[in-house]
Amino acid sequence: MAGNTKRRQFLQTLSVGAAASPVAAAQASGAASPKPIRFGLIGCGGRGTYLGTNVKQLKEQGDATDVVAVCDIYQPRLERASTRFKAKEYKTSKELVASSDIDAVIIATPDRLHVHHALEAIRAGKDVYCEKPLTHWAQFDLLKQLVREARQHKTVFQVGAQWVSDPIWDRAGEMIRKGSIGKLIHAQTGYFRQGDGGERGMPIDDPNAKAGVGLDWDAFQADAPKHPFSVSRFFRWRMYSDYSGGPVTDVYPHPLTRLLRALGVGMPKKVVAVGGRWVFNGEREVPDTFDLLIEYPQGLSVAVLGTFANDTDIDTVIRGTEGTFKLNEGGLSFAPQQGIQRNRATLSSQRYEQQHFRDLIQAIRTRQQPRANLELGYAVQTALIMAMRSHLEGKAAHFDAATEEIRMS
Repeated sequence: MAGNTKRRQFLQTLSVGAAASPVAAAQASGAASPKPIRFGLIGCGGRGTYLGTNVKQLKEQGDATDVVAVCDIYQPRLERASTRFKAKEYKTSKELVASSDIDAVIIATPDRLHVHHALEAIRAGKDVYCEKPLTHWAQFDLLKQLVREARQHKTVFQVGAQWVSDPIWDRAGEMIRKGSIGKLIHAQTGYFRQGDGGERGMPIDDPNAKAGVGLDWDAFQADAPKHPFSVSRFFRWRMYSDYSGGPVTDVYPHPLTRLLRALGVGMPKKVVAVGGRWVFNGEREVPDTFDLLIEYPQGLSVAVLGTFANDTDIDTVIRGTEGTFKLNEGGLSFAPQQGIQRNRATLSSQRYEQQHFRDLIQAIRTRQQPRANLELGYAVQTALIMAMRSHLEGKAAHFDAATEEIRMS
């Protein structure tokens, strides 16, 4: 995460993440312990293992939660995860979500598969944690279907955009709604790193792997254009546009989700984008550099900028007619515009990974939606899909709020 990680290391933090676990609090008060939340993990690669480990750590800290089931289309990963989490193995996601032993699922599969697994879980009555992006950039119709069905089933749904669980964004949103910076007019954010390790550097478990028993190539491809089995496509799928979008869908959900939560602006009106493979070419198909501009109906422009070829970061900035919020190495600061009589302020930051899962667990118990909920995710993902289409087609993308359709011109 380059500069974005560096800015999280502050000792002076808000106290949300330090709160006692629900189990410990219940025991101290004499109340009954909360019902355990049993997760099934779909996708047991590096990201899925990391997320499952976060849940196990919360259990060790006293939260009534655990990973009790695992599923993967690649047998060696499935076996490793089953051993690591002492969890039951399932060959298919449909079998896992059908189990009465599961309350919620963690989806950490390639982008193309997210929406399919999420729909299976929703229809089976399970709550959902889904890694970003919600869908592949070519699955806008499926995105809308996902939102409709989640609303219908009243699913508690969290998107894996952990940065939004930093509580400074709650505070920023409160100040914006109270008019602290006047009318919103402009915002900027971005993501910068150096190197294509997140794509070309994805680990290849077995260079001699073959499709068949223990590696379900057809399940991996899902609704993507069909190709013969390829070790690189299977293990390094983020390099290929059939399965990924590069920076805009892989990492931009992080900075954009927290920004839009604070801004409270909803669905976009217009998006334009530029970018390309300016440095990392060869077999790679997705851009390494990508910039986009989003226009909102409220009269607000948002810029999201970034590259994987240079890690010199930019500040996240929210500009209003009466003041400015800025997130940089020193935390989140507020400064009034010249001539406006307001006090300056600085809010410190904190880490957010486990708080993100605590937010989800609490939401499941209360049947409330978490910070990174599906409605927010829908607004974020729509803007990013529009950006990818703008880049590929060389046109502006327009969102019709009445019909929920994207048109290009």
